[in-house]
Parts: sequence; C-alpha cells; structure tokens
Amino acid sequence: MSAPATTTPGTPAPPRRRLDARFLPLAVTVALFLLMFGAGSLAFDGFFSLQVFLNLFVDNAFLVITAVGMTFVIVSGGIDLSVGSVIALTTMVSAALVEHHGWSPPLVIALVLAMGAAFGLVQGLIIQYFRIQAFIVTLAGMFLARGLCYLISINSIGITNPFFTDVSAIRLPLPLETSVSVNVVIALVVLLVAIYLAHQTRFGRTVYAIGGNEQSALLMGLPVARTKVLIYTFSGFCSALAGVTFTFYMLSGYGLHALGFEMDAIAAVVVGGTLLNGGSGWVIGTLFGVLITGTIQTLIMFQGELSSWWTKIVIGLLLLVFCLLQRAFEGGTRRRRWLAGGAPRAGAARPDEAASEAAAPQRTGTGS
Repeated sequence: MSAPATTTPGTPAPPRRRLDARFLPLAVTVALFLLMFGAGSLAFDGFFSLQVFLNLFVDNAFLVITAVGMTFVIVSGGIDLSVGSVIALTTMVSAALVEHHGWSPPLVIALVLAMGAAFGLVQGLIIQYFRIQAFIVTLAGMFLARGLCYLISINSIGITNPFFTDVSAIRLPLPLETSVSVNVVIALVVLLVAIYLAHQTRFGRTVYAIGGNEQSALLMGLPVARTKVLIYTFSGFCSALAGVTFTFYMLSGYGLHALGFEMDAIAAVVVGGTLLNGGSGWVIGTLFGVLITGTIQTLIMFQGELSSWWTKIVIGLLLLVFCLLQRAFEGGTRRRRWLAGGAPRAGAARPDEAASEAAAPQRTGTGS
C-alpha cells in the first residue's frame, strides 16, 4: 500500500486550471447554440439532421458576411448602421445594370464591390477626420444608400440573366445526400480571412487596441487613423459582398431588401460575445451568433403555429440578456484587475484612474 502523496512545507500548491475569462462570452454563446439545437432535436422529428444544420448556413450566408464586417467595427468601439442599405443598393445596381443595360455580370459584381468599399471608405474618412460620431455618419449613410435605391426604381427588378440564375441553382454535394450553395462557400472564405486578419495581423491587433483604449493605442504609436478608415472600408466591402450573395439568393433587386438588416448583424455580433463598447470579441463567436439566429427561425418554422415575428422577439430578449451579461462580465474583470494590484492606500487612485490621469496631458495627439 503506497503512502499518500505529501507536499513539502513552503512549496506552493499547483495552480488550478480555470477557463480564461476572455473566452467566457464565447463559451456561453457556443453552449447556448448547442442547447438550442439539442432542444430542437428532442422536440421535433427530422430536426437533428445534417441538412437542417447546413441550411442554417445556406439561409444566413449573407448575414455571416455582413456580421463579420460588423464585428471589426464593434470591436473597434464603433457602429455601422448603413450595412442593410448598402446590401439593398448592391442588389438594385446589379439588377438594373444586368437587366436594363446589358452589362456583363462579372463586371457588375466587381463594380458593386468597389462601390461598397468606397462607401465605407468615405464614411470612415468622415468619422476619423471630421470627428463625427459613427452613429450619426452611418445613419446618414443608411438613408443615402436607401434613397439611391429608389432613384433607380421604386419597384422590384427581377433578374433572369443566366449567370445569376445558374450560380443561384448550383448545389455543392456533401456526404449523406446533403448540399450547400455557392453563398456558403463565399461566407466561409470571408470568415476564414477575417479570423486571420483579426488574430494574426498587425491590423487586427490595432483594431483590438483601438477598441480597448484609443488614447493608449495612439500613445503606443499605432496607426489609429488609418486603421479606423480601413475598418469601415472593410465593413462596406463585406456589405457589398453580402449584397452580391443576397442577389444570388433572391434573384432580384429591391429598395426594401435587407430592411432592418443592420440590427440583425449587430445582434449576431453581440450574441456572439463581442462587447458593445469594443476591445473584446471573437470572429468565430459571430458565426455562432448567426447560427443561433438561424436556429431560432428554424425552431419557429418546425413549430408551425407561431408567427415569424417571434424570431425578432426572442432575438431581442437574447440581445438584452447578453448586454446584461457583458456588463456583469466587465464589472467582474475590472474588480479582479483592481484587487490584483493590491489594496489601495487611503486617497490613492485606482490603477485605471491613474493611467487615465497620466495620459491626460497627451490627449491631443493624432493617429498615423
């Protein structure tokens, strides 16, 4: 019989493994998706199938693309309310040029992608160099893009061009007699590129630094101004690309397409674990935020008796809950950091307050 293990007096006990607090919002999002999909599988026959799961991607590929661009904006501490209108404008320009003017579809796609990037670029320049709040600038952009749609046509423009109809009909076969559309491939490519940009490049690290504390990012010599402009350019490009996939999905251009879509994108990002005030978030979490949205829609469809408006109600409640969780998470993190610095002496400022006071005289700097 072996003797029980003993520890030498004075030797510190091995640290207990615990989940990194940074991963907590992402873990909650993934767990919620698994819980909801599992509940649907138990409640409805045929829900637990590979094709039902893949349909979450097929029906929400354009939302994935839009929400990926929105993730960078929100991580940086900004907001972009123009994404839904840019999607609608993309569908209208594509439909009008292809159907009414006979333009080549590849040329039209290249044009609308450049148009979306330019739209985001202008918004980013105004936000950065005129120091106007992103909410106001992108709200103006939302009205502008939606108004331009109605200058093209007040009616829906159907697309019968063979290129668009053929791409829309393509189904890429997968095991177990399942398939996905071309839109899913585009969305996954955008997702992978965004993950690389966010976590493996200087651009991504600067985005997180700006969201955490823009003044500190300036003091560290990071290219704050250039990065903020690029963030909105990337968001505009993603919106236009989402508009292209939406055109494949709907085969029409219409000024009312993607109405309120900016709220869906913001909800997917926040439910995906990205903090609304910036500085923390995961691109892969945004994907699960979109999947949660799609799962809610699928559950309501399988239920059959509830109105589709219940999707908005449930997503609204989830958004409220996640915002409250974020506040609790932020408060807990701030408290742990304060306690880790030791008990303050009487009259001493807290560490975060001291840092703010130290940086105050230098707050007139500009980003490179």
